[in-house]
Amino acid sequence: MTWSDRQRAMLAEMGIRVWAAPAAEPAEPAVAGPITPASTQAAAVAARPSRGAFGEAVAAPPLSRATSPASLVEFVPASADIATLDWPALREAVASCTACALCESRTQTVFGVGHPQAHWMIVGEAPGEEEDRRGEPFVGRSGQLLDNMLRAIGLSRQPGETPDPAKQVFIANTLKCRPPGNRNPLPDELARCEGFLIRQIELVQPKIILAMGRFAVQSLLRSNSPIGQLRGRVHRYQGVPLVVTYHPAYLLRNLPEKARAWDDLCLALDTVEAAAGAHPHDRAGD
Repeated sequence: MTWSDRQRAMLAEMGIRVWAAPAAEPAEPAVAGPITPASTQAAAVAARPSRGAFGEAVAAPPLSRATSPASLVEFVPASADIATLDWPALREAVASCTACALCESRTQTVFGVGHPQAHWMIVGEAPGEEEDRRGEPFVGRSGQLLDNMLRAIGLSRQPGETPDPAKQVFIANTLKCRPPGNRNPLPDELARCEGFLIRQIELVQPKIILAMGRFAVQSLLRSNSPIGQLRGRVHRYQGVPLVVTYHPAYLLRNLPEKARAWDDLCLALDTVEAAAGAHPHDRAGD
């Protein structure tokens, strides 16, 4: 993304600093070097189950070049530079945030849930009514579907279920406060809240990021392309492999897309296993 002087001035007023990525830096391939070599990709795709966790037949998604973020946007709270905050301080900063008008209508902030060093990080869009009430992302019917999807590949959001961070996820949203009436997030709301998500990713240091939904994808990849055009290949976010998929709420309204969501989970799982040198068959349920 190229920032104009007007955009930079507007972001500066919000307390946001923008650094452009070096122009000479080459774009990273979707799958490069030791992460997922072509031979491993082919073997992993061939070894995938022929049926998804939801009962539909699935096809292997194609792999191609990635879209890399072109800049880093960091929100800096008035009290301290967010890049220095540890987990307790970051949670407190989120809970007390008044950077945008959403603080006036929220019941509580929705910080995130899961293992703080999980190998998997799931990024959603914005809290809904139930999330706002309970203070936890992905609850209700969407949360149940997500839990089923994770369970199908041997993962959990509950740290108490297994001490192994490789089997755990950390879940966070691009926005920490619910937009009134569950409307779409506004650009300035996303910009003001983005620093919290950036710091969460830095603290978790995940092996894979699963971006669920249009606004999560746009925030992380700096792309306005539809999810249908971005899914099916491995992207990168600050060097971390990132896979795009549909939001569970969308899947509940569009049941046939569950087969594609299963494809996306398999692609993410194959990517993690290839990076760890694991055999594609060494997975839960096989």
